[in-house]
Amino acid sequence: MLLKHKNITIRKMKHEDLRLMMKWLNDDQVLAFYEEPPSDWKRIVKKYRPRIEGNHYVTPCIIEYDDQPIGYIQYYEIQPKKLDEYGILLNNGKLYGIDQFIGEPTLWGKGIGTQMIRMILSELNRKGATKVLLEVNPENRRAIRAYEKCGFREIKDLENHLLLMEWTPDSN
Repeated sequence: MLLKHKNITIRKMKHEDLRLMMKWLNDDQVLAFYEEPPSDWKRIVKKYRPRIEGNHYVTPCIIEYDDQPIGYIQYYEIQPKKLDEYGILLNNGKLYGIDQFIGEPTLWGKGIGTQMIRMILSELNRKGATKVLLEVNPENRRAIRAYEKCGFREIKDLENHLLLMEWTPDSN
């Protein structure tokens, strides 16, 4: 998959991108909002290599801005266990989840996040998504504003102190 709009590209993650994940997932500013602990090399490889190689249900992608890697986005069909956790019933539709971050804090607040979300939503809509869900730290007001601009709405406070948001094709 390669999505391009103006100066933003979303491409599949490659093995050589693991070093970028190592950098980003050890940046205190990024980790303040992306719900993961700091990562060592072994943990990064264990988590992301199967995704890169297509041996996992998650599709990992790298976001580029002006041809430079700046962040990560992943999408996946939500698994039945997670649907139960959310208390959501699936009725003959395709329900996707997304997770993302811009790993270069100097690029926050420039509209890149909103555009990359719109790009991935367009792709998931093309794949037949009936809903797209994401979890967000309620203190991450910048991200929530970007999600709302893309048509997401808050639907539930989760037990893990995160907020569940939902997008449907008619919410654009």
